[in-house]
Amino acid sequence: MTAHISALDLEEAGAVLAAESARFAAFGWMRGTSGNLSVVLTRDPLRLAVTASGHDKGELKPADVVLVDGKGAAVHGGRPSAEAELHARVAALTGAGAVVHVHTVASVAMGHRHPGGIVFKDVEMLKGVGQPAHDVEVTLPVIANSQDMKVLGDRLEAAREPRMPAVVVAGHGLYVWGDTPRQARHHTEVVEWLLELELTRR
Repeated sequence: MTAHISALDLEEAGAVLAAESARFAAFGWMRGTSGNLSVVLTRDPLRLAVTASGHDKGELKPADVVLVDGKGAAVHGGRPSAEAELHARVAALTGAGAVVHVHTVASVAMGHRHPGGIVFKDVEMLKGVGQPAHDVEVTLPVIANSQDMKVLGDRLEAAREPRMPAVVVAGHGLYVWGDTPRQARHHTEVVEWLLELELTRR
């Protein structure tokens, strides 16, 4: 495979991503074959396991992942998600160990309503992304969509709010990250909860 990553390493990462994908699919956040997840396997050189393209995310098997490099290009396995390049960009930019991309109604609706960013304040759930529950405003950035992952990555880098481990891509969905797949999952659930709250308030 590579000098640092064995077939067993990739299979173990695939098992983790399959379990996480099944959880998100059960919430209705990865309908059809939409969405993708990744986990960093090595940092130098940057290598990620990314869910393979075209698979039902509620039915993934440990083998349904692709090893990609720091540009999102396949190193081993089948065809990665078209957005693998953005996963690699987020991992390099933020130091994240895992990235989640889901297509939720709340993220698309709120991104449409607030193209300049979605502000959260005085909500206890902000603690779930490491922020105070009161007296601090935290903005979830919203960026315009693009089919060019280099362009999209540049927009994400320019808009990123270091206190918020997430960004909304307008008309598309939500990208969230964390140090581990478990933390990325928790961040995703918290940010989606915040979005759903703001959506119901209006």
